Amino acid sequence: MLALVLGALTVVAVALVRMGGLGLSRDVATAAIRAVVQLSAVSLLIAGVLRSGALTGCFIAAMVTVAAFTAARRVRGRGVSTLREAARSAGWTAFAIVSGVVPALVTLLATGLVPARPIAVLPIAGILVGGAMTATALTGRRALDDLWQRRGEYEGGLALGLLRRDAALEVCRPAAALALVPAIDQTRTVGLVTLPGAFVGVLLGGADPVQAGAAQLLVLIALLAVESASALLTLELVARGHFGEGRMPG
Repeated sequence: MLALVLGALTVVAVALVRMGGLGLSRDVATAAIRAVVQLSAVSLLIAGVLRSGALTGCFIAAMVTVAAFTAARRVRGRGVSTLREAARSAGWTAFAIVSGVVPALVTLLATGLVPARPIAVLPIAGILVGGAMTATALTGRRALDDLWQRRGEYEGGLALGLLRRDAALEVCRPAAALALVPAIDQTRTVGLVTLPGAFVGVLLGGADPVQAGAAQLLVLIALLAVESASALLTLELVARGHFGEGRMPG
């Protein structure tokens, strides 16, 4: 029954995207198939990973690597011509992601709010890495698009004597603000519109609603900090041309 429902929902999503002419029907189908394969593999591996702190660390590093390449692909688009360029872009997105995640995760562990046990660290790290990946990808993609679409303003800033970085920031700074809207809205409407995964998971684990609410607040506020840091750092990297000078006008 699970397979039938998942298959039906995927077909509906693909059909709707195709009918709407969005050009993402293949991406939707591929994402659904990958989710099934990846979660199946993780479900088999996770018990072994959680028995070891070293393996948990390796698993988190793998998460960051995949997140970095995914964000880099979104930032630069599908036009990356060489493996070297892809790796270089992924290195910068990894820097933005890690710079947001590590301080928050260290704070949570140092204060004891998150127990230093694999079963607690891994899911929290995964949530933070995922949020940082989204903020990095959205900021970078929108910033580059804004620079091209508003290239007249960018070139006008250069003509007035602004440095390339400063002229770029004047144009693409709103990109970071837009990238943070999903995290802000999720935090603002929690409990009113949705009951997020951390809340439900803690409840299913046997905790009382107050403990579940505290855990969810911890995750949401940490995400705000992580995504803010990653978005602003990505904006700075774009303004400095670290995602390829050829991707910037002028």
